Amino acid sequence: MPRGYVIARITVHDAEAYKAYIPAATAAMERFGGRPLVRGGRMETLEGEGRKRNVVIAFESFEQARAFYHSPDYQAAVALRAPVAEADVIVVEGLD
Repeated sequence: MPRGYVIARITVHDAEAYKAYIPAATAAMERFGGRPLVRGGRMETLEGEGRKRNVVIAFESFEQARAFYHSPDYQAAVALRAPVAEADVIVVEGLD
């Protein structure tokens, strides 16, 4: 079965307040079996608009990735992030 990936591009406006989001999001991700492949780190925009923080999380399936995002636990984390950061978040199905 192909894996599912959550891909997020984030611009953080308040780094101190954003710190509250990280453990909440991590706990939700772990409950759904997510494994971070990219979490911040060095980046370079080669085309289009880039954001400073990029995250890629692997899940066992597309459905599992969607369930993580829509879960009450992760949506509680989103409520912490939304006032202090802008984010583009997508879920995609992988090839493996």
